[in-house]
Amino acid sequence: MVRVVTAAAARFTPLRNCPSSSWEWHPDPLDIYADSLTEEQVSEFKEAFSLFDKDGDGQITTKELGTVMRSLGQNPSESELQDMINEVDADNNGTIDFPEFLTMMARKMKDTDSEEEIREAFKVFDRDNNGFISAAELRHVMTSIGEKLTDDEVDEMIREADQDGDGRIDYNEFVQLMMQK
Repeated sequence: MVRVVTAAAARFTPLRNCPSSSWEWHPDPLDIYADSLTEEQVSEFKEAFSLFDKDGDGQITTKELGTVMRSLGQNPSESELQDMINEVDADNNGTIDFPEFLTMMARKMKDTDSEEEIREAFKVFDRDNNGFISAAELRHVMTSIGEKLTDDEVDEMIREADQDGDGRIDYNEFVQLMMQK
């Protein structure tokens, strides 16, 4: 309840200097997405945000975004990075703060992943292009984005997705994993 009141008050604050006839509140449609997240999802996104926010200042810059994208095997130009930031930069300050990141992630969850997006994500993990994600490949990608996992944690992630019990994740298992998120 306090969060809702605080959020509503924050929306009215910029209107205080306006003539009273223009005091109308219009909800931000993007906030509807963020409000639908569970506490667990918000916590996971906070952890993900901190992986991007390398210097811990609460903002993701184009440089920080580029570092993470390159660690995932992508090579976006400075212009493409700026476009990514601009897409979710609600306050137009050139960076992404956590509320903007949360809105972006909530929107992404609402969108259904296309076959192409899933295929590209699989390719990032399947580093040797053999059609399977091994524990070593999973560990490598997670480490490259700053996620330090123990061998047991990596094995558990593989076990959760590995439906046929062969100790690795094939494309169909990966698709199923992505669709249940």
